[in-house]
Parts: sequence; C-alpha cells; structure tokens
Amino acid sequence: MTAKQILVAEDDPVFRRVIAFSLKQMGYAVDSVSDGEQAQAQLIAGEYDMLVTDHQMPLCSGLELIGRLRGTERFANLPIVLCTARGLELDKEQLRNQYQLAEIMHKPFSPRLLAERIRNLLACSQSNEWAAMA
Repeated sequence: MTAKQILVAEDDPVFRRVIAFSLKQMGYAVDSVSDGEQAQAQLIAGEYDMLVTDHQMPLCSGLELIGRLRGTERFANLPIVLCTARGLELDKEQLRNQYQLAEIMHKPFSPRLLAERIRNLLACSQSNEWAAMA
C-alpha cells in the first residue's frame, strides 16, 4: 500500500520543515511549498490525499487558496487542515462550514499533535466521514 500524499503550504521555512518531518515520521509522503500560488500549482500537478495550509502566506492566503480549490470539482472534497496564528480573531465554526475544513489548528501547536490529527482525519476520509467531524 502506498503512503498517503500530503501537501504542506507554510511560509515559515522552519515550521514547514518541522511539520514535514513530523508527517514523514508517521509514514506519509510529504511535499511542501512556501505560498498559496505554489500550493495550487503543486495540487494541480499532483495527486494529494490532504492539504495542510497556513492561513497567512504571501501571494495567496490559505483562505484564498481554499476558496479556489473548493470552487473546482476535483478539490471539492479534499481534506484540508488550516493552521493559523489568528485563532482568537477567527470564527472557527463559520470557517469550517464555509470552506468545508477538516480541522483548524491554532498556532503554536505541537507538530506531533498535528500529525496524529491528520492520521485520524485520513482514516476517516477513507469512509467519507471527515466532513461529519468538521
């Protein structure tokens, strides 16, 4: 069985490497990019099982990226985890519903916790239950 493929979009290079490392340690195949424009191009070019994206990135924010993806049939049901440092300023439930997010993680968080949450989300996505968890 091939490893699940995850794309990480995070503009902070250190945090991007830490997230990718944590996910690789759990057996996932991980690609990473530094902005939303690169993420969209990478998603279109590849086959991914999940997107982990930062909220605030240059060129294209995480929410702008998610909006673009949700507007296409191909990515309408892609499980997406949004990572944000703006936790107290955001309406978590409104964002989950509007963008069909699998999870919203508030920074700072443990990359290990993120990896464990992703493992659970991907297990549920195989039976299309992830949307019910959101």
